[in-house]
Amino acid sequence: MRQNQPVPVAIILAAGRGGRLGPLTAERPKCLLRVGTGSLLDHQLDALRVGGLNSVVVVAGYCADAVEAELAGRASLLLNPRHAETNSLYSLWLAREHAQDGFVLLNADVLFDPEILHRVLASPHADALAVERRERFKAEEMKVELEGERILSLSKSLPPPRAQAENVGVLKFSAAGARALFDKMEELLTAGAERQFAPYGFNALAAERPLHAVPIEGLPWIEIDFVEDLLRAREEVWPAILARRAPRREADAAAVVTAANPTPAIGN
Repeated sequence: MRQNQPVPVAIILAAGRGGRLGPLTAERPKCLLRVGTGSLLDHQLDALRVGGLNSVVVVAGYCADAVEAELAGRASLLLNPRHAETNSLYSLWLAREHAQDGFVLLNADVLFDPEILHRVLASPHADALAVERRERFKAEEMKVELEGERILSLSKSLPPPRAQAENVGVLKFSAAGARALFDKMEELLTAGAERQFAPYGFNALAAERPLHAVPIEGLPWIEIDFVEDLLRAREEVWPAILARRAPRREADAAAVVTAANPTPAIGN
């Protein structure tokens, strides 16, 4: 967000079970599956903290008690008591009172390099979402149609010839964008869209209000829907995130040393 705007609240959508992961989510939601040093939820909370977003609301449903225990006071929990019969569009709607001044949105099943969040926050556009541009897509991926940086539509059912990118699941909305989005979501929910994904609302908004793409090609991330996604997250994506983190830490350490030992001025 721009510096003259208030730091927005962050909302994490974590109400679902993740049934396609089978027994792995029999007693815990997929946001609590471990990758590397912590759960998916841990990694998202860490990324938000580094990004300066300390006001966080997690919308939970399935095994909400376990999610609350994992939060350990790092975020507020908002319960979706109808998680079994609704979807992420409804979960986001429940958080509307927290989001009136603008918000950042994360899907809890996404493992991502924190640089992705930084790019979204740094985007000059008021309402924007991270996308990965490419040419081929799987059926279950949330595909995005673009015209330059402008998002024309988002849908899993978008015909492949019209798709140029995949939605990553890291977004920001300004106060005006949030009001427009929740007005649109109210229309959709009134029409019976409770079982739709949140991008169903973004798609409807994009037809009426500018929504822009933030490209993140080359940065590691993965949405975890299946067991093979979890394995790839552990074996490929998390190591790639760590590999990118190491040079940044070395650069920060060098900057600290330089600040503590400035080069002496050379006399005449």
